[in-house]
Amino acid sequence: MTAVSLGLPTAPPPPLAPRRKSRQIMVGPVPVGGGAPVSVQSMTTTLTADVNATLQQIAALTASGCQIVRVAVPSQDDVEALPAIAKKSQIPVIADIHFQPKYVFAAIDAGCAAVRVNPGNIRQFDDKVKEIASAASAAGVPIRIGVNAGSLDKRLLEKHGKATAEALVESALWECSLFEEHGFRDIKISVKHNDPVVMIRAYRQLAERCDYPLHLGVTEAGPAFQGTIKSAVAFGALLAEGIGDTIRVSLSAPPVEEIKVGQAILESLGLRERGLEIVSCPSCGRAQVDVYTLADQVTAALEGFPAPLRVAVMGCVVNGPGEAREADLGVASGNGKGQIFVKGEVIKTVPESQIVETLVEEALRLADEMGVDLPEELRGLGPSVTVH
Repeated sequence: MTAVSLGLPTAPPPPLAPRRKSRQIMVGPVPVGGGAPVSVQSMTTTLTADVNATLQQIAALTASGCQIVRVAVPSQDDVEALPAIAKKSQIPVIADIHFQPKYVFAAIDAGCAAVRVNPGNIRQFDDKVKEIASAASAAGVPIRIGVNAGSLDKRLLEKHGKATAEALVESALWECSLFEEHGFRDIKISVKHNDPVVMIRAYRQLAERCDYPLHLGVTEAGPAFQGTIKSAVAFGALLAEGIGDTIRVSLSAPPVEEIKVGQAILESLGLRERGLEIVSCPSCGRAQVDVYTLADQVTAALEGFPAPLRVAVMGCVVNGPGEAREADLGVASGNGKGQIFVKGEVIKTVPESQIVETLVEEALRLADEMGVDLPEELRGLGPSVTVH
């Protein structure tokens, strides 16, 4: 067959906006702010006091691409578990402290990479700032001032009437000023709200009024579908403006799902080198193949594939060639056959039953050309793929 050259795209498009200039802090070995890549965080759902369960969940998050993890510390039992967790975790651990200032000092002593405090619900927090700043500075531990709409300081609720964007920003900057009085500026800020519109406004105001790195989050975003939409909308708006240094997608779902969504958001905005990406058409009356099933089969067959490939799964030849130009690998299907294209060129036509197997074989070949070190279980994928 004569190869059809569709041409390859040139350099990737530039980012939508320059990154906001911020000071840089170090959360363990992970740089945050100051032009460092946006990092993805999550939070364990285990009882922190259950060291083994917590470390197992952290390991699963690490394997999914999580770069920083937060653990809840509501009790003394949790405090006592922190040294083992901080020591054995492969990624930096942030202790999440509410209500008890003494736990802040314990978390620092335990070797946590950072401490998150919520000024709105720590009794007499303002009176402890000098001691906290001194301990954190001596240990080189940054503090995240995490303001939440649901736990805003009562003084600010009375002043503003409700948790407005202005109230969230005022709370965060007030607490920052208390730390600044003691020369401590190793700070990251979050101002979370469950309404993406309020949250976006708050972060925009904050970005204009300080140079601290910002952690983005929509608090209590909801179940997987709703939470994904809310987070994608809010993060997309802010990151496209260059605002945001770390993100956490809060879902009522397993924490690993938060990482998947967070990474997808960053990849979509060109803020992270893309991994495997499946581009598939929504199907229409032109489709001569079950696109939904084919896309699911290709996704399942390439799950965990480490090479940064864009794979297009198209149901007809109308949009297939166009997608071929942008994809590394793909198929345009019809009449019981599939045209397989690689790097903008149609290389072969195979029966529909062999499409998935052929795509996997070509993906393996491309990964090998890229010098990607494939796990042993992936190297044997090609011939063993079956389509049901």
